[in-house]
Amino acid sequence: MKLKRAKGSSAQDGFARILANTGWLLGGKGVGAVLSLAYLAIVTRTLGVADFGRFALVLSAANVIKTLVSFDSWQIVVRYGQPHLADGNGNALNRVLRFCILIDLASAVAGGLIAAIIILAFGNQLQLGPGMGLQAWLFCMVMMITIRSSPTGILRLFDRFDSAAVAETMIPVGRMIGAGLALALMPGITGFLIAWGAAELLCAAAYWYLALREGKGRLGNWTAGRALDARQENPGIVGFLTATNLQTSLSAMGQQVAVLVVGLFVGPVGAGLYRLANQLAQSLTKISSLLSRSIFVELSRTQSSHGVDALRSLFRRTNRLALIAGAIIIALILTIGHPLLGLIAGKEFLPAYPLLMLLGVSACIDLVGVSYRPLLMATDRAGLSLRITFASTLLLLGMQAVLLPMNGTIGAAIANIVASIAGFLMMGLATRHALALRDTLPPEPDAN
Repeated sequence: MKLKRAKGSSAQDGFARILANTGWLLGGKGVGAVLSLAYLAIVTRTLGVADFGRFALVLSAANVIKTLVSFDSWQIVVRYGQPHLADGNGNALNRVLRFCILIDLASAVAGGLIAAIIILAFGNQLQLGPGMGLQAWLFCMVMMITIRSSPTGILRLFDRFDSAAVAETMIPVGRMIGAGLALALMPGITGFLIAWGAAELLCAAAYWYLALREGKGRLGNWTAGRALDARQENPGIVGFLTATNLQTSLSAMGQQVAVLVVGLFVGPVGAGLYRLANQLAQSLTKISSLLSRSIFVELSRTQSSHGVDALRSLFRRTNRLALIAGAIIIALILTIGHPLLGLIAGKEFLPAYPLLMLLGVSACIDLVGVSYRPLLMATDRAGLSLRITFASTLLLLGMQAVLLPMNGTIGAAIANIVASIAGFLMMGLATRHALALRDTLPPEPDAN
């Protein structure tokens, strides 16, 4: 009986920490969601459908490249920095951090080269307009040099989700201020690109300031040993980094590539409508990515310290929370989606409402299955999770290639739903199998 209570208590404590940490993340995103409605209204009403489509294509191209080349180095800082922090070995922790910074810098260089190649090769097909190529490349470079995964890892390592939330709000705050200045001084694509780039720089500066302030006295000596020594001191660090990067890149890149594919098939107007609908749908379901970050930490801790019963209990709790959140969001889209779209962007963007409904359903399916991937990662099945993500992303792009020529942007949105359902089912089956296998392990804890 005491054992059962302990297991229930551990699941309860873990669930409470998930809610607390997600609350901090959601607080920052909540500010962003409110401000995004305001600055989206300014941008869409100022640029109109066609120019907003070109603006959206530049943003999507930059995000695709950033997603492709950047690594989730914050996970490295948290996973491999934790033992060094517990042992009081600040110098080893510092080497892990510097190793991640080197990775981020290499990502920035690679991203700049890829951006130049894409703009030179496909600039005409994307219909960016005369003189937009250089601006698009400069914006991509700003996105590359503001990769902030390493300081994010420091804040999460020290359990300062509140500080991370403050830093994250610099993007919507910067965009809001920048959008107002652009409207007054430079009401065109160039002005808004400058505003968005300045917001990225502001956010990166805030992250580094807060991370270094929190790490003062605990991050060791910045000249102690070589950054590359972290590979020998932390076995498996390169393999873990590669697996997590591929999975994150595949899942995020599929959504960004979709806007570019729509632009190639139906032009800037269709891309603008699709981008707006997708951004609104993703804003409504932002809790999905926030929950995922908190869930992974707690599922990992629970499965290693409290066993499969506590793991299953915590997993069920997070699933119920995600299901309730998904149902509420779908209800909101159906009831206030149309008037909200008209209020934000104006009547000329109302044709995006069917896209908003379809993409909202797709995002809610992903939200309901938000616990699946963290569970597979926590139970050492990162490879299986990666294969499922690859399959669902491939299905998304393949379905878009088939449905876009026949049904336009509606076909692209339907492709999202099909891919989300397939990914949900595959992840669900994989997690069931993972938990079933865990049931067979406790009876033989000493087996080799």
